[in-house]
Amino acid sequence: MRLTRRGIATLVAAAVLIGAGAVAGYAMLIALGAIALGAVLAALAVAGRKPRVDVARDVFPDRVERGSRAGITLRVHNPGTRRQPGFTAVDRLGASTLKIAVRSLAPGSEQSYLNELPTWERGRHEVGPLTLRRSDALGLGQSQLFIGTTATIWVYPRTHPVRSVSSGLPLHHHEGAANENSPRGSLDVREVREYVPGDEVRHLHWKATARTGQLMIRDYADPQQPQFTVLLDNRPAIPAEPEFEEAVEVAASLVVAAAKADNRCQLVTSGGLDIITTPGAAAVPRLLDELCVLERADNTDLPLVPKALAQSWGGQLVVISSAVTAADQAALAMLRSRYADLVVINLGRKAVVVPGAKILKPANAVDATRQWQSVIAR
Repeated sequence: MRLTRRGIATLVAAAVLIGAGAVAGYAMLIALGAIALGAVLAALAVAGRKPRVDVARDVFPDRVERGSRAGITLRVHNPGTRRQPGFTAVDRLGASTLKIAVRSLAPGSEQSYLNELPTWERGRHEVGPLTLRRSDALGLGQSQLFIGTTATIWVYPRTHPVRSVSSGLPLHHHEGAANENSPRGSLDVREVREYVPGDEVRHLHWKATARTGQLMIRDYADPQQPQFTVLLDNRPAIPAEPEFEEAVEVAASLVVAAAKADNRCQLVTSGGLDIITTPGAAAVPRLLDELCVLERADNTDLPLVPKALAQSWGGQLVVISSAVTAADQAALAMLRSRYADLVVINLGRKAVVVPGAKILKPANAVDATRQWQSVIAR
């Protein structure tokens, strides 16, 4: 229990009035001071009773697109045998404060309250901790009870409807005549990685195993399987608003459409993120989770094209950036032969030229998806 600023000011005024009235002999001043003091004492008596209730909080849905509606439900139960006076439940989400006025509760009764959560900022946000506040009618005193529980809401980037277009590379894309060392079947080695239970033992890479001291296995991929790669520029040179948020929306729209079209997706950023998903809509939550929490990188010396992508190959590569430099254009030109199709979505002001690539220059995410539909996915 504590006095508010108004309560402290009232208490000080009461002391001044009583003192001035006693010195000057004015009974009216003493009476006014006594009334003010009585109000402070009454506030302490009313607000000093902390709420004795059970509170449960639910956030629904816990994953929403930026700008979509999300709600919080507060269920308040009075387990005691005495009526509980009303109070205010206070939650926090980032810089926002959410307040719910809870009415008085009869013994054994329960009441539910609904409030809307702000979803204007992309990211993984903690709701809470929940605080129960009780104050008097004049706002002179206040008591607080910290419940301490929190909830989580994932605010995904907005996605815009687009059609997926992806392709694979021709099978056995080596040069020269076939010989005994040429690849066979329909699979090519994508990478050599550490063995995990369930992998095919016949794919063990014995030389890598001997070199590392751990079981290593060849990870194969079908070069003709439709695949879709997005390179999202998240270098610090890109302003957070609106360029980076627009770029994230474009990336989300494209990878979601590709995953739902049963394409194998790869999401890469200049800052080091590199995830590959299996085909199908089941990959959508993972892709959106990654884009939900993606921030701009801290390193100012990052190239647009990370080394992992420069050594890779695939079907269609889409590059999304608003800060493509001359060096970046040269790096993209070297990537062109590794992919069946290269699309550069340039959200910046400078012109971009990459031989053999399709260049889109939209004003924002909505315009980018519109150009994608009319130029790429027509």
